[in-house]
This record gives sequence, C-alpha cells and structure tokens, in this order.
Amino acid sequence: MEPLFVTVDEEGVRIDVFLARKFDLTRSYVKQLCDEGLVFCQNKQVKKAGFCPNLNDVIKVELPEPKEISAKAEDIPLDIVYEDDDLLVINKPQGLVTHPSQGTPDGTLVNAIMFHSDRLSSINGDIRPGIVHRLDKNTSGLLVVAKTDKAHLSLSKQIETKTAVRQYVALVDGNIKEDEGKIEQPIGRNPKDRKLMAVVKDGRYALTYYKVLERFGKYTLVEYTLKTGRTHQIRVHSKFINHPVVGDVDYGGSNVFKLNGQLLHAFRLSFDHPITGERLTFEAPLPDYFQQVLSKLRKSL
Repeated sequence: MEPLFVTVDEEGVRIDVFLARKFDLTRSYVKQLCDEGLVFCQNKQVKKAGFCPNLNDVIKVELPEPKEISAKAEDIPLDIVYEDDDLLVINKPQGLVTHPSQGTPDGTLVNAIMFHSDRLSSINGDIRPGIVHRLDKNTSGLLVVAKTDKAHLSLSKQIETKTAVRQYVALVDGNIKEDEGKIEQPIGRNPKDRKLMAVVKDGRYALTYYKVLERFGKYTLVEYTLKTGRTHQIRVHSKFINHPVVGDVDYGGSNVFKLNGQLLHAFRLSFDHPITGERLTFEAPLPDYFQQVLSKLRKSL
C-alpha cells in the first residue's frame, strides 16, 4: 500500500482515527492492525491505536491477505421510515457503513436489514443484498432497500434515468456568493490518494445542483440535488468550488465543532413505487448534532 504523509490538519490525530478516515475502516480494525504489527510510522511499528503522528511523518500499512467476506444477520437497530412487501426506506445514522468490506466485515446496514427481513433482492450478491444505492459511512439520511429483484431493477433504472430524486442538506465552509447554481465536473480516483476521489479530466461525468438555504458568514447551509451518483460526489464538488463540507476533513473541511464526520444529510428521497407506480416522497429531519451546530450559528448572528 502507498505510504501516507501526515498533513497540517492531521498532525496530532490518533493513528486509529487517521487510518479509519483514510481507508474507511473501523477504529477497532485499525487497532487490530496495530496489534498485529502491520502499522508503521517513520518505519517503526506503531503498537498503540492512540499513537499520534507528527507533521510530515510517513505512515505505512501492510494489510493482511484478504479473507472471504460473508454477511450475516445482526440485531442492529434500524430507523425505518417506510416498509412494504417490495422495499424499505431507511434513515441511516452517521457512522454506519452501508455494506460489509474487508475493513468492516460486520456491524453494517446490510447486517441489520438481514436481521430485520429474510426477503431481500439478490442482484448485488451475498454481500450487498437489497442495496440499490449507498451512503458514505459518515453521511446520514435516506436510502431505499429492495426486497425483490423486480423492485431492485426498477429502482436502479430510476436512479440511472434521474426519475428518482435524491436531495441533501450540507453545511459548507465559507459564504457561497450565488444563491443557486450547478457544478458540472468529472469525478475519478484521486491520483495522489486512491482511497479518495477528485475532479479529474478523464473522470466520469458528474452533475450537482445547489441552492443556498441560509447564510452564517463563515458558513453556508446548502441544499444539493444529485443528477448523477458518483462516489463522494457532493463532497468532491463542494471541495472543487472551495466550499468543502464542514467536518469532512478528508476533503478539506474544517472541524472547529469537533464532529465525528461531515455535516451532510440525505433529507429527501423521491421515486415511483416499482410495483404500483405511485410517486413516493420521504423526508428525514436533520440529526441532533447537525441541528445543534446550526443553533449555535444562529445564536451567533
């Protein structure tokens, strides 16, 4: 794995937090890597997950051989907004990974929905049953889960053809001058950090619309509407216009509010029911930690 360099914003951050952010791992998994002697700082083994590297330190990780992943049902609480025989709409909390991976083999949304329902679409295989689209670990909000393959195909097609509408609210750094606009820039892997995305010339087409909801001087509350569904799209496009999402340290966001992740919430989801054709729209309120930050900002005006 390519070495990582500790930046100014990352100096003094615990190694488990640092690597969890970089590689979308759980801190417990990073601790396991440290225990197994697979994490290095300046070519010396890091034995404690609480170790804090210095500016410009070089961090290396030797990941173990990948193990076969198999998802299993786990009794994890779910905030179910809607459910019928064909689909589920879930309000995912910040910090919950959507589906299992090498770094997060369990404790995910998939494990939770497998416990809740023994009827899920099989199109995405055993590791991602029912998953039509995903939200980043530290992005909260609405996503739809398909119970049948027929529902899955319909919902996937609606996302592809833009019939389904996904809208987000984010607090970003700085004061966006325009009241509304669009960001139309291609997105691909960041050539300097393969775990992150970036606006790159040979990337995939990506289009995001935005509308300012509220201004706080140093911050702006924004509504984003996705017209494409690229990985980290809103986070990358926000960084591109020099207004990164607050709390999104991976993409240059500030973190003066001591957050556990970005202030980005999928608050509205609209689509046609895959069986009845009825237009459905769901909304999820902003999480408490998001509302608390807004309350502080409003009081300071």
